[in-house]
Amino acid sequence: MKKPLDSNPPGGIDLHIHSTASDGTCTPEEIVAMAANRGLEAIAITDHDTLGGSRRALVHTIPERPHVITGVEISAQPPNGFSVDGSLHVLGYGMDLDHPGLNQALDDLQAARNGRVARIVERLNHIGIALNIDEVLSRVGQGSAGRPHVAQALMAMGVARDVNDAFDRFLAKGKPAYVSKYRIPCQEALALIRSADGVPVLAHPYLVPDDPPGQLTRLVEALSGMGLMGIEAYYSHHLPAAQTFYLETARRFDLLVTGGSDFHGTLIPEIQLGRGLGDLCVPFACYEALADRVPRRNAV
Repeated sequence: MKKPLDSNPPGGIDLHIHSTASDGTCTPEEIVAMAANRGLEAIAITDHDTLGGSRRALVHTIPERPHVITGVEISAQPPNGFSVDGSLHVLGYGMDLDHPGLNQALDDLQAARNGRVARIVERLNHIGIALNIDEVLSRVGQGSAGRPHVAQALMAMGVARDVNDAFDRFLAKGKPAYVSKYRIPCQEALALIRSADGVPVLAHPYLVPDDPPGQLTRLVEALSGMGLMGIEAYYSHHLPAAQTFYLETARRFDLLVTGGSDFHGTLIPEIQLGRGLGDLCVPFACYEALADRVPRRNAV
């Protein structure tokens, strides 16, 4: 059997990238240039609940390489009856960036994100950590506020060693400064992406607990009935056996296959653009299949 690299043009692709438009540390322009320098053939900037990174990437696309497809990652509420810890993340690809319904929903999610950060800061103050909301917002730049920005502020104060330490002690679910986030129903997220001519994809399925056994398969089946069109089989933290299972699940439900690193820049330094933890390689065919499903203006 061929390894993925054998059928992949030099450099591979990366369809799961975060920029300064959400919680990454590289600008969309820097990401496009970095992808070109590393020989990546195609990318998608999939910032949390915003199309801002995609807009800027399309404007600054370098001729010939990399190809760029519009992207987003939406925080959704899992369907009733499924046990998922936190959000169900839905990637969207190839959307019309000017679609009014999608943009309104993303604006609502952005407003909820900013309100959540303010409440997190209040909880940190309550337990004796004198963090000011302005110290968090100063790290956001052109993106939206999120827990990683709070973690960075805590690191700057010397309260946390790194991002993982900040989450483990303060920001993760069950910790003293945790505040639950607003999520739109997954069926609505799928419908919005499709109404904008896009392709909705289940992100990093390894985060969906397969407990009780078979839950992930049933979840994918349910989401497919709601309009899901793909599954992110290739991902930085997917072990080989899990990747094989996700590829089989995609075939079973006639879903597209995507993949990406979940690159955040220096925020998560161990994740490399296009290579994940060092051994990720997403076949170029994944980009080709996506590009065939969306209007040409949304994939260049």
